[in-house]
Amino acid sequence: MNMNLSIVIPVYNSSKIIKTLVSKIEKKLKKKIKFEIILINDNSKDDSWDIIKQISKKKLFVKGVNLSKNHGQHKAIYTGLKFARGDVIVTMDDDMQHPPEYVFEIYKKVLNNDICYTNYLKRKHIFWKRTVSYVNNLFASLLFNKPLNVYMSSFRGFKKKISKKILKKKSDVVFLDSMLLRESKTITKIDVIHKKRLKGESTYKLKELFSLWFDMIKNFHFLPFRFGSIIGLVSKIIIMIIEKLFNRNETDSKVGIKEKTF
Repeated sequence: MNMNLSIVIPVYNSSKIIKTLVSKIEKKLKKKIKFEIILINDNSKDDSWDIIKQISKKKLFVKGVNLSKNHGQHKAIYTGLKFARGDVIVTMDDDMQHPPEYVFEIYKKVLNNDICYTNYLKRKHIFWKRTVSYVNNLFASLLFNKPLNVYMSSFRGFKKKISKKILKKKSDVVFLDSMLLRESKTITKIDVIHKKRLKGESTYKLKELFSLWFDMIKNFHFLPFRFGSIIGLVSKIIIMIIEKLFNRNETDSKVGIKEKTF
């Protein structure tokens, strides 16, 4: 029997909520389609990997992959794609902000499209994150002919054939959305409720979000190297200015926050 759906989830310091997330996904899908969940431990500092191993022993539809160092969300998901067997692949975060009840809706949308993104209703992100997200989406529309009303999100689904194409491309820089959009002809969306984080704080800081923006541009191979270098310099200046402006909103001093490396 063919695997209908693979759900790839990067995990970082989420030992307290992984079991809940897996259980909710199982409850929503077990009577509908054949699926698997691939949990990518991105070198967590807590006991996330131990929990993943426990879950995978009890639930045969769960696979665990342990990364020896922290690679960041995009590279972690990219690694997970290598293990995905489903005809459709859905990626989602580990913090419960992406409601499992929408996974099947994404799956159905991808059956008739190359890729499906989720547009958040009433985002729970703070102002500067929403601003950077808007900039990212604007550039993606300009570079990859993405519809303006479709917003990039880590809660997305796409066909296995698209995954195979991007896995063949060798690149030191991995910005998953630019790779997916470049290979997709039909792009659609669904609206979802963006829920509050169940545990902890986001590991993304302003610097990392702008680094992702630059990675997206570098992934667009048609840009001349010199132009890319200029953009890199401008990006660094923007990062420095905005970090100063939003310094008071940064939460570096909070317990449990870890900075990811991309």
